[in-house]
Order: sequence, then structure tokens, then C-alpha cells
Amino acid sequence: MVYDDEPFHERISRAAEAGADAVEFWDWREKDLERIESAAADAEIPIIGCVAGGTLTDSDAADAAVETIRESIETAADLGIPSLIATTGPDQEGVDRATQHDAIVDVLSRVAPDAEAANVTIVLEPLNTAVDHPDYYLETSEEGYEIIDEVDSPNVRLLYDVYHQQITEGDVIRNITANIDRIGHVHVAAVPGRHEPGTGELDYESIFAAIDETDYNGYVGCEFSPIGDADEAMATVLNWR
Repeated sequence: MVYDDEPFHERISRAAEAGADAVEFWDWREKDLERIESAAADAEIPIIGCVAGGTLTDSDAADAAVETIRESIETAADLGIPSLIATTGPDQEGVDRATQHDAIVDVLSRVAPDAEAANVTIVLEPLNTAVDHPDYYLETSEEGYEIIDEVDSPNVRLLYDVYHQQITEGDVIRNITANIDRIGHVHVAAVPGRHEPGTGELDYESIFAAIDETDYNGYVGCEFSPIGDADEAMATVLNWR
């Protein structure tokens, strides 16, 4: 996302040259995986995440969602990608939230053993509905943690996106540090605008320092669109590492 003015495969080397420790991307099904793997090998940078796919909120589509995620687990394992981002899909019209919640738990519970066997972690992501994703089901980290607890697998965790959760609920430092054992991945961007950290209302230097004080040993993904020069934006974020 940071280098989206470049051809896709060239973004990998740009990220490596900027000093990033790893790269991630969204839907693998639309990508040339052999070229991605080759570009990452040439740049000597690991690929650590992509999107699993599937709609988790529709109980009638549960089997299809399970099949889709299992395919993603297999692909991730083949490429040595340790994390898959799971999004819930839309809030189903006319279906109560408890039913949709249970459907999400059902799908993730069914694929959890596959993830454990493949040594791949599924990270479930809440998104904001106020600005970016008005029809999305999972808004709050609180419900996300409830789902994680109900699935009860070491390979199903929460993706805590600071941008989305600042818009939805705020209190991000307390939320992250109090639930760090449930968090498998972190995304960052400024609020408002989804630009580089340091350009909005959030004190990212303090946020990163708070994460450093925990036992979190995962990655922090730079899911933002730079206002200006992308390398300068990356340098600012990496200085807080």
C-alpha cells in the first residue's frame, strides 16, 4: 500500500531498500505468486502475510468459506507465509448479530486445526464502519477478542489495526497492552486520512513504546498511503522501531 505508485512486484524491493523487515499484501489470488516469491528472494525480505478470503458471517456459505480459507492456508504454507488476514465479510441483512457471530466462530473453529498443522496463524481483523467499511460486520476489538476466546486456538488471533480502532473505539494503548496475548498482528496509519503515522491525531511514538514494553514479538504492518515521499514516510516509522 505504501508504494502503490510502483508496479506491484517492484514495491517489494522498494520496501526492502527502505529498511522494512518484511512485506505483506492483500488478495493472493489476484497475484503472480511465482513472481512475488522471486522478487522477495532477490530483495532478501520475507513475505509475512496476505488475505485469506471468504465470507464468515453467512452460515449458509460456511462450507465455502472453510474451503476458501483452507486453500489459503495451503498456499501460505507452501510460500512460507506465517499469517493470513481474515475479514468477516458484511453484516448480513435480516440476520441477528448473535447468529452471525456464531457463524464466524464456526468457520474459524473448523479451519483452526488446519492452521495449527501448517504453522500458519489466522488473524481476524475488525474494521471501522464509520469511514471506510459501512457494511462490514466486525467493528470492535471487544467482539473480536470474544471470537478469539471462543475459537480457543493458538493459531487464531486478532489483527489490531490502530487506524480502524481509533475511529471505532479509541483507547488504543490500553486496549493493545491489556490484550496483547490475543493479538497476532498490528497495522498502523494516521487518523484522520490513513496516511503515515505522525501526520494525524495519534501519538505513535508512545503507541510503539507501549507495544515494546509488552512481550509482543510479531510484526507491525504499514498499511497507509503516504502524503509525500514514501521513503521519508517509511523512515519516520522505522525510526520508532
